[in-house]
This record gives sequence, structure tokens and C-alpha cells, in this order.
Amino acid sequence: LAPAGVHCGNHITSHGLALNCCTDLTWFDHIVPCGLEGKGVTSLSRELGRHVTVDHVLEPFLDSFQEVFDCTLVFSEDPG
Repeated sequence: LAPAGVHCGNHITSHGLALNCCTDLTWFDHIVPCGLEGKGVTSLSRELGRHVTVDHVLEPFLDSFQEVFDCTLVFSEDPG
């Protein structure tokens, strides 16, 4: 439900994470998600059998992220 990606190059690592809540999963029929042949994707809505939005999961997800990774997230409107 939350694939994580890591890219390494030029001595820099970039990390990414995707959490599918109520995503239109038909778009994934046109690609090989994460380069994993024969593997599909799912969403929280599909797994739970009810409509789950980002607003439903954002706060508990971020709280858990901080706990698991023992960190404090800092939010900024300025991406620079």
C-alpha cells in the first residue's frame, strides 16, 4: 500500500513514498509499477472495502512515520 522508492546517483540519494488511498488504479494497467513484473497495485479503499481519502489517513500516517523513523517532520509552504 505504500511503496517506497530510492534513487542513488552522484553521491546523492532521493527517497519517495506513495500511499494509494482512493486512486483510480486502472492507470496502473499501462505500466509495470516499480518495475516489478507480474505484481499489481492496490489502495486502502480497495483493501478496506470503503472509500478512504487522503484527508482520512494523512495525520495518522505522518504521526506513525515520525514514530517509526524517530524523527520530527517540518512543514514549509516554500519548497526551496
